[in-house]
Amino acid sequence: MPPSKRIFDLFFSILALIILSPIIVLTAILVRIFLGTPILFRQERPGCKGHPFFIYKFRTMTNASDRTGNLLPDSKRLTRFGEILRTLSLDELPELLNILRGDMSFVGPRPLLMEYLPLYSPEQARRHDVVPGLTGWAQVNGRNAADWPARLAMDVWYVDHWSFWLDIKIIFMTAWKVIKREGISQPGQATVEYFTGSQTSESNKSKQ
Repeated sequence: MPPSKRIFDLFFSILALIILSPIIVLTAILVRIFLGTPILFRQERPGCKGHPFFIYKFRTMTNASDRTGNLLPDSKRLTRFGEILRTLSLDELPELLNILRGDMSFVGPRPLLMEYLPLYSPEQARRHDVVPGLTGWAQVNGRNAADWPARLAMDVWYVDHWSFWLDIKIIFMTAWKVIKREGISQPGQATVEYFTGSQTSESNKSKQ
Protein backbone atom coordinates (compact mmCIF):
# COMPACT_ATOMS: atom_id res chain seq x y z
CA MET A 1 0.00 0.00 0.00
CA PRO A 2 1.44 3.43 -0.93
CA PRO A 3 2.42 5.43 2.19
CA SER A 4 0.03 8.27 1.28
CA LYS A 5 -2.89 5.84 1.10
CA ARG A 6 -2.07 4.30 4.48
CA ILE A 7 -1.63 7.71 6.13
CA PHE A 8 -5.00 8.80 4.72
CA ASP A 9 -6.67 5.60 5.95
CA LEU A 10 -5.13 5.83 9.40
CA PHE A 11 -6.00 9.49 9.94
CA PHE A 12 -9.57 9.33 8.66
CA SER A 13 -10.43 6.00 10.28
CA ILE A 14 -9.50 7.47 13.66
CA LEU A 15 -11.41 10.66 12.87
CA ALA A 16 -14.46 8.72 11.66
CA LEU A 17 -14.47 6.47 14.73
CA ILE A 18 -14.46 9.55 16.97
CA ILE A 19 -17.12 11.48 15.05
CA LEU A 20 -19.35 8.48 14.43
CA SER A 21 -18.94 6.94 17.90
CA PRO A 22 -22.47 8.00 19.03
CA ILE A 23 -23.99 6.39 15.92
CA ILE A 24 -21.86 3.27 16.34
CA VAL A 25 -22.86 2.89 20.00
CA LEU A 26 -26.54 3.51 19.22
CA THR A 27 -26.47 1.00 16.36
CA ALA A 28 -24.82 -1.59 18.61
CA ILE A 29 -27.54 -1.09 21.22
CA LEU A 30 -30.30 -1.44 18.63
CA VAL A 31 -28.73 -4.59 17.18
CA ARG A 32 -28.64 -6.03 20.70
CA ILE A 33 -32.32 -5.17 21.22
CA PHE A 34 -33.66 -6.33 17.85
CA LEU A 35 -31.30 -9.20 16.98
CA GLY A 36 -29.67 -10.20 20.24
CA THR A 37 -26.10 -11.40 20.51
CA PRO A 38 -23.56 -11.49 19.07
CA ILE A 39 -23.77 -7.87 17.97
CA LEU A 40 -21.01 -8.20 15.40
CA PHE A 41 -20.76 -10.56 12.47
CA ARG A 42 -17.18 -11.80 12.01
CA GLN A 43 -15.88 -13.74 9.05
CA GLU A 44 -12.58 -14.60 7.43
CA ARG A 45 -12.02 -12.85 4.11
CA PRO A 46 -9.04 -12.61 1.70
CA GLY A 47 -6.98 -9.46 1.98
CA CYS A 48 -4.02 -8.20 -0.04
CA LYS A 49 -2.35 -11.09 -1.92
CA GLY A 50 -5.15 -13.30 -0.63
CA HIS A 51 -3.89 -13.32 2.97
CA PRO A 52 -6.86 -13.93 5.30
CA PHE A 53 -8.19 -11.49 7.86
CA PHE A 54 -11.41 -11.21 9.86
CA ILE A 55 -13.92 -8.65 8.67
CA TYR A 56 -16.37 -7.12 11.16
CA LYS A 57 -19.91 -5.89 10.50
CA PHE A 58 -23.06 -5.30 12.50
CA ARG A 59 -25.45 -8.24 12.24
CA THR A 60 -28.47 -7.77 10.01
CA MET A 61 -30.00 -11.25 10.27
CA THR A 62 -31.47 -13.40 12.99
CA ASN A 63 -30.15 -16.87 13.76
CA ALA A 64 -33.52 -18.52 13.11
CA SER A 65 -33.15 -22.17 12.09
CA ASP A 66 -35.39 -25.05 11.11
CA ARG A 67 -36.14 -28.17 13.18
CA THR A 68 -32.89 -29.81 12.06
CA GLY A 69 -30.80 -26.84 13.14
CA ASN A 70 -30.08 -25.47 9.67
CA LEU A 71 -30.33 -21.70 9.19
CA LEU A 72 -33.48 -20.54 7.43
CA PRO A 73 -33.21 -18.80 4.03
CA ASP A 74 -31.95 -15.20 4.04
CA SER A 75 -35.40 -13.84 3.21
CA LYS A 76 -36.77 -15.31 6.45
CA ARG A 77 -33.88 -14.13 8.63
CA LEU A 78 -33.36 -10.62 7.28
CA THR A 79 -35.55 -8.32 9.38
CA ARG A 80 -36.89 -4.90 8.52
CA PHE A 81 -34.36 -3.48 10.97
CA GLY A 82 -31.58 -5.32 9.15
CA GLU A 83 -32.77 -3.95 5.81
CA ILE A 84 -32.58 -0.42 7.21
CA LEU A 85 -29.03 -1.01 8.43
CA ARG A 86 -28.02 -2.20 4.98
CA THR A 87 -29.82 0.58 3.14
CA LEU A 88 -28.04 3.20 5.25
CA SER A 89 -24.78 1.19 5.14
CA LEU A 90 -24.68 1.30 8.96
CA ASP A 91 -23.83 -2.40 9.06
CA GLU A 92 -20.46 -1.50 7.52
CA LEU A 93 -19.35 0.84 10.33
CA PRO A 94 -17.31 -1.78 12.27
CA GLU A 95 -15.11 -2.10 9.19
CA LEU A 96 -13.51 1.17 10.30
CA LEU A 97 -11.65 -1.05 12.78
CA ASN A 98 -10.38 -3.16 9.88
CA ILE A 99 -9.16 0.01 8.19
CA LEU A 100 -7.46 1.17 11.39
CA ARG A 101 -5.70 -2.19 11.66
CA GLY A 102 -4.55 -2.04 8.04
CA ASP A 103 -6.58 -5.08 6.94
CA MET A 104 -8.65 -2.84 4.69
CA SER A 105 -8.59 0.59 3.09
CA PHE A 106 -11.37 3.10 2.57
CA VAL A 107 -11.18 2.35 -1.15
CA GLY A 108 -10.37 -0.93 -2.87
CA PRO A 109 -12.04 -4.07 -4.23
CA ARG A 110 -14.60 -5.42 -1.76
CA PRO A 111 -13.34 -8.54 0.05
CA LEU A 112 -15.45 -11.52 -0.96
CA LEU A 113 -15.27 -15.08 0.39
CA MET A 114 -12.21 -17.26 0.98
CA GLU A 115 -13.76 -20.15 -0.96
CA TYR A 116 -13.89 -18.03 -4.10
CA LEU A 117 -10.09 -17.81 -4.35
CA PRO A 118 -9.63 -20.93 -6.51
CA LEU A 119 -12.45 -19.83 -8.82
CA TYR A 120 -10.92 -16.60 -10.13
CA SER A 121 -9.18 -16.48 -13.48
CA PRO A 122 -5.56 -15.20 -13.30
CA GLU A 123 -6.79 -11.82 -14.53
CA GLN A 124 -9.62 -11.63 -11.98
CA ALA A 125 -7.28 -12.70 -9.18
CA ARG A 126 -5.34 -9.46 -9.67
CA ARG A 127 -8.06 -7.76 -7.63
CA HIS A 128 -6.10 -9.05 -4.63
CA ASP A 129 -2.95 -7.13 -5.63
CA VAL A 130 -4.18 -4.25 -3.45
CA VAL A 131 -5.72 -3.95 0.01
CA PRO A 132 -9.51 -4.53 -0.08
CA GLY A 133 -11.77 -1.58 0.58
CA LEU A 134 -14.88 -0.38 2.34
CA THR A 135 -16.03 0.88 -1.06
CA GLY A 136 -14.64 0.57 -4.53
CA TRP A 137 -14.88 1.35 -8.22
CA ALA A 138 -17.38 -1.47 -8.76
CA GLN A 139 -19.60 -0.18 -5.94
CA VAL A 140 -19.95 3.30 -7.49
CA ASN A 141 -20.51 1.88 -10.97
CA GLY A 142 -23.49 -0.35 -10.42
CA ARG A 143 -22.78 -1.90 -7.04
CA ASN A 144 -25.10 -4.94 -6.68
CA ALA A 145 -26.84 -4.14 -9.98
CA ALA A 146 -23.76 -5.19 -11.99
CA ASP A 147 -23.14 -8.86 -12.78
CA TRP A 148 -20.11 -10.70 -11.42
CA PRO A 149 -17.88 -10.53 -14.51
CA ALA A 150 -18.42 -6.77 -14.74
CA ARG A 151 -17.76 -6.22 -11.03
CA LEU A 152 -14.54 -8.24 -11.10
CA ALA A 153 -13.37 -6.45 -14.25
CA MET A 154 -13.95 -3.10 -12.54
CA ASP A 155 -11.92 -4.27 -9.54
CA VAL A 156 -8.99 -5.07 -11.83
CA TRP A 157 -9.41 -1.71 -13.59
CA TYR A 158 -9.04 -0.01 -10.21
CA VAL A 159 -5.82 -1.94 -9.52
CA ASP A 160 -4.36 -0.76 -12.83
CA HIS A 161 -5.49 2.87 -12.52
CA TRP A 162 -5.11 3.59 -8.80
CA SER A 163 -4.30 7.15 -7.77
CA PHE A 164 -4.93 9.19 -4.65
CA TRP A 165 -7.38 11.38 -6.56
CA LEU A 166 -9.26 8.37 -7.89
CA ASP A 167 -9.78 7.27 -4.28
CA ILE A 168 -11.12 10.72 -3.38
CA LYS A 169 -13.48 10.59 -6.36
CA ILE A 170 -14.77 7.15 -5.34
CA ILE A 171 -15.35 8.29 -1.74
CA PHE A 172 -17.46 11.26 -2.87
CA MET A 173 -19.35 9.11 -5.38
CA THR A 174 -20.06 6.56 -2.63
CA ALA A 175 -21.38 9.23 -0.27
CA TRP A 176 -23.68 10.54 -2.99
CA LYS A 177 -25.03 7.06 -3.79
CA VAL A 178 -25.68 6.33 -0.11
CA ILE A 179 -27.58 9.62 0.20
CA LYS A 180 -29.61 8.80 -2.92
CA ARG A 181 -29.99 5.16 -1.77
CA GLU A 182 -28.94 4.16 -5.27
CA GLY A 183 -27.79 0.63 -6.17
CA ILE A 184 -27.97 -0.63 -2.61
CA SER A 185 -29.45 -4.00 -3.49
CA GLN A 186 -31.01 -5.74 -6.41
CA PRO A 187 -33.02 -8.98 -6.45
CA GLY A 188 -30.92 -12.05 -7.16
CA GLN A 189 -27.56 -10.33 -6.90
CA ALA A 190 -26.47 -12.11 -3.72
CA THR A 191 -25.42 -15.03 -5.85
CA VAL A 192 -22.31 -16.57 -7.31
CA GLU A 193 -23.91 -18.12 -10.38
CA TYR A 194 -21.06 -16.77 -12.50
CA PHE A 195 -18.65 -19.02 -10.60
CA THR A 196 -20.81 -22.04 -9.88
CA GLY A 197 -23.44 -22.06 -12.62
CA SER A 198 -26.21 -22.22 -10.01
CA GLN A 199 -28.25 -19.81 -7.93
CA THR A 200 -26.19 -20.37 -4.77
CA SER A 201 -26.87 -17.70 -2.18
CA GLU A 202 -23.95 -15.96 -0.53
CA SER A 203 -26.28 -16.01 2.42
CA ASN A 204 -25.20 -14.91 5.87
CA LYS A 205 -21.57 -15.31 4.84
CA SER A 206 -21.18 -12.26 2.64
CA LYS A 207 -24.26 -10.16 3.15
CA GLN A 208 -23.90 -9.78 6.89
